[in-house]
Amino acid sequence: MRKIFVLIAVLAITACSNNNQKSADNEMDRFISELMGKMTIQEKIGQLNLVTPGGGILTGSVVSTDVESKIKAGNVGGIFGFYGPDKLRQAQKMAVEETRLGIPMIFGADVIHGYKTTVPIPLGLSFSWDLELIEKTAQMAAKEATADGIFWNFSPMVDVSRDPRWGRISEGSGEDPFLGSEIAKAMVKGYQQNDLKAPHTMMATVKHFALYGAPEAGRDYNTVDMSRMKMFNEYMPPFKAAIDAGVGCVMTSFNDVDGIPASGNRWLLTELLRGQWEFDGFVVSDYTSINEMIDHGMGDLQAVSAMALNAGLDMDMVGEGFLTTLEKSLNEGKVTEEAINLACRRVLEAKYKLGLFDDPYRYFDDARPAKDILSAENREIARMAAAHSMVLLKNTNQMLPLKKSGNIALIGPLANDKNNMLGTWAPTGDPQLSVPILEGMKSVAGENVKIVYAKGANISDDPVFAAKINVFGPRIEIDERSAEAMLKEAVNVAKSADVVVAVVGEASEMSGESASRSDITIPESQKKLVRALAATGKPLVLVIMSGRPLAIPEENELADAILFTGHPGVEAGNAIADVVFGETNPSGKLTVTFPRNVGQVPIYYAMRKTGRPQADDVFTKFRSNYLDVENSPLFPFGFGLSYTNFEYANLAVSKQTFSSGDEIEVSVDVSNTGNFDGEEVVQLYVRDVVASVTRPLKELKGFKKIFIKKGETETVTFNLSANDLAFYHQDLQFYAEPGEFMVFVGGNSDAPLSGKFELK
Repeated sequence: MRKIFVLIAVLAITACSNNNQKSADNEMDRFISELMGKMTIQEKIGQLNLVTPGGGILTGSVVSTDVESKIKAGNVGGIFGFYGPDKLRQAQKMAVEETRLGIPMIFGADVIHGYKTTVPIPLGLSFSWDLELIEKTAQMAAKEATADGIFWNFSPMVDVSRDPRWGRISEGSGEDPFLGSEIAKAMVKGYQQNDLKAPHTMMATVKHFALYGAPEAGRDYNTVDMSRMKMFNEYMPPFKAAIDAGVGCVMTSFNDVDGIPASGNRWLLTELLRGQWEFDGFVVSDYTSINEMIDHGMGDLQAVSAMALNAGLDMDMVGEGFLTTLEKSLNEGKVTEEAINLACRRVLEAKYKLGLFDDPYRYFDDARPAKDILSAENREIARMAAAHSMVLLKNTNQMLPLKKSGNIALIGPLANDKNNMLGTWAPTGDPQLSVPILEGMKSVAGENVKIVYAKGANISDDPVFAAKINVFGPRIEIDERSAEAMLKEAVNVAKSADVVVAVVGEASEMSGESASRSDITIPESQKKLVRALAATGKPLVLVIMSGRPLAIPEENELADAILFTGHPGVEAGNAIADVVFGETNPSGKLTVTFPRNVGQVPIYYAMRKTGRPQADDVFTKFRSNYLDVENSPLFPFGFGLSYTNFEYANLAVSKQTFSSGDEIEVSVDVSNTGNFDGEEVVQLYVRDVVASVTRPLKELKGFKKIFIKKGETETVTFNLSANDLAFYHQDLQFYAEPGEFMVFVGGNSDAPLSGKFELK
């Protein structure tokens, strides 16, 4: 009887909640309908115009002109690219007090991995596999950004990428759609927190819709071509996850989808996004992506603007094609007033949901920046996030952690550098506020360690290459000394030390937007440094900083230990020192495969089965392989070492068979057999043994990050349902096929423990 009462109570609460939401939606509809009834067609089109005035945060190559007069004319729906309560209050005042209807503007920014308190680049943050931590960093970013008057965020970027040549791999969560989906949900929740009207939350924008992470040749903005099955099974899931999590906005991508540019693709923006996925927010173009459809061959500015509106795109970022051509297209019958009204309504609904019609100045509190931005608490979160995102790739003879005694040679172009700690796409951060590694090492090591620094090499010796990287300020600084003189100094410093810590890798802008590389090795200037340091015979620890997976087979051979840090953010030096000296036991795991060389690309763990597989790395003629390199990667997806050791045993599957609607439980014992307490990411993979279409060798279907004290054992359990085994078929229907499945559990995608079960 008690269960019945509880069920009735739950149903009553749910019904009440649904009724409240329906009432709120009806109230919003009435308000916006009344407002739109007063608007001219020009004012409606004005709401679809998003501009950037310049002089603030530059995120593109075009800057809007005559912004002030356009605001006063009612021709601006939103602004991005500058910040500060006072500045934004003045801009909002123009819209609210100097236009006919007083419609407030929406203010946005690219808050990609922290606002002023920058955390690791998104790829690095994904290495933590810590959803609670990732959500916390997004929550912190929202609090800081809103303190500076920004309440619309162009994040998260959820593009799946399996090509490290593509620079923007740094901004996503790696190669896996399951993990990417979980991170997408965590970030949307962190930014929005289920209350868009709260002064410390911001509207999230999932981007770039869609397939942007798979450009041909790994070259940014290039064409994309793939089957619908591949789209839906491998590249779309993180977007769907963000939609289901309630994300407020979707941004289109620069590439084409099935031959139609995303910003003008009606199948993508209307049939799929709004029809099948029931997205009810608004869609914004990426920076001038509507105008760029001209170069795609879709027609002139009027034609592509009409195409975008008719496809279901609501807001035009910077290009002003909507502002300058839609009225003409309306008069010529190329667009309808209904289409303009629908786009306008969606933009106004976003403003309503943000509470701007109640109080257009709600985010402009002059007291908040000093209190909420770059606080000691926020910097501590950034330090923790960075330390927990680092991946220990090699640790011969327990070289790490280092003892807090003796002499350490700290060498490398990134060892005493502030300009590259934040990483790419941190336009709101200040590199000069970052902690360089030399400072962090000295602070954490204490007085019993002597640390001697030498630069040793430039990031690159090529001034032409350096000029391409230094667009946003000095990132590659070529020393006045010769390469030979710097190398000689570094070798002498190394010879006098007990251990060498060399910090090498990429400058921050060697990855990111418009930063594709055909060569994904460490630049030759730094390779020479690593070779020379290894030749001294001193123990060598490599700290590698990069925005992408690198091909480092030579460095892997030469070094005794390798710590991959990504670009760690504002607390970089402290966080790296925490890991190097053992204050934090590294627990990061790769979310993208590291190739042996660029010729293996694309390489990822979930490749589909082939009819001529090679069982291992021993070359066999007439099998799928290379003549000059093994099939296996240098480091697989999910890989990462710890200062302790974890052993897996007793994999158990609760049932040998189960049916749709039921679940099975998979359990495994994980023991910490080493000398340190530590965290381990336990990963579960599934293989569909026989199916109607070719299936991946393995697919990630579960993970848990757990803390285990030394000498202790934890039993980790996962539940699997038929839905976890489902996939999109040729007809794009999503369902699981009955049959045999294998399950694998371990510390990376090469998980050795396996079991079997059957879906009836």
